[in-house]
Parts: sequence; structure tokens; C-alpha cells
Amino acid sequence: MNKPFNGWKEGLPFYGPVLVLAVASAFVPMLAPVAPIILGILGICMALFFRDFHREVTAAPEEVVSPADGTIVAIEDLEESPHYEGPCRRVSIFLSVFNAHLNRAPFPGTVAAVKYAPGLFKDARLAETSKVNESNAVWMDTERGPMTIRQISGAVARRIVCPVAEGVVLAKGEKFGMIRFGSRTELYLPPNTEVTVEMGQKVAAGTTIMARFQ
Repeated sequence: MNKPFNGWKEGLPFYGPVLVLAVASAFVPMLAPVAPIILGILGICMALFFRDFHREVTAAPEEVVSPADGTIVAIEDLEESPHYEGPCRRVSIFLSVFNAHLNRAPFPGTVAAVKYAPGLFKDARLAETSKVNESNAVWMDTERGPMTIRQISGAVARRIVCPVAEGVVLAKGEKFGMIRFGSRTELYLPPNTEVTVEMGQKVAAGTTIMARFQ
């Protein structure tokens, strides 16, 4: 991307004013010391949601990294899907409000298309959310075949952020967007990939190996 995505900057309009109010309330006798403490804790918690610390991407060329932090909630082989052309393997990750919510490219490639779909805001832990919730699919062309990363809103997450567009080249582990306040991320892979994660496993974007090509 020409302009690197930054989670701290994306979240500043949310946690910034709360932290400013925390400092300002400390100078109001009738509010101190309770209000500054409550607002300060709230602001820090909000800032941590947008945390964007450096991650070293050390995966081998044939390895696919996780596109999100969270917990593996589904590993499936699909004969067809509106989010991938032909048979594929789908790995789904649930992101709680305690996870960092940045999304990263699982493999180097070029964005072929970005497809947004409006929808509901059901609990992202439920399998049905894959079909009914608001989502945004980033289709990528890679040297090993097509891949799709799908951002899905949850019951709390109501804003998908994805500044990439068709033609953008992404490196493995590069940040390309986020979903605010709890969500689901799906990774659609070619059928010849070996999935290396298990149900219930905790994964980290850019560092956990999700799959590898044979």
C-alpha cells in the first residue's frame, strides 16, 4: 500500500477525546478524583482495542499467515462459495473485543477486487453470520492461486475499515484494514493447501502459520 494502515491513527477519534476528558476532569473539583480515573481506564481500554504493535513476519515462502488475531471457530472444505471461484478451504477466526482487530494479508499478492455486502449484526461466533452479516471481501491474486480474506461485522462491531482497492499490491503480513469492536475474519484458500491450525486454537495476525502449499 502507498499509505501504510495504522490502527492507532484509525482509533484516535474514539479514544483521544476520552483521554482528553480524563485529563480535563482532573481539574474540576466536583469531578475529581472519580471521573478522571473512570474516563482514563475507559480511554486506555479503547486505545488497546486499536493497538498496532510491530510484528515480525518470518513465515517461509510457501506458508500462509493468519489474517487476524483471534480463535479458530471453523475449518471447512467447500465445493462452492460466492466468495471464491470453485472449491476451496475456508478457515474462520472469531475476534473478541479483547483481540487486536487489525487485518493482515495472509500471502503476497495483488488485490483483484473488493466486494462489500450490507447485512445484519449477529454474534460473530455463530456460523450463520457468514451468510447474513455485513461483510467485506478482499479478493487477491497470488502466485499460488486466488485467495479471499473476508471481514465480517459482529454484534458489537459496526464498522468495517478497508482502504485498499483493486490493483493494490500487498506483502505477506501487511496491514490492510480492521473491524471495530468484535468480529469474524474468514480466509478462503485454494483446495491444495494444507491447513496447519486446529479448532479452538488462538492465532496471531502475521505470525501464526495458517496453512502451507504442498
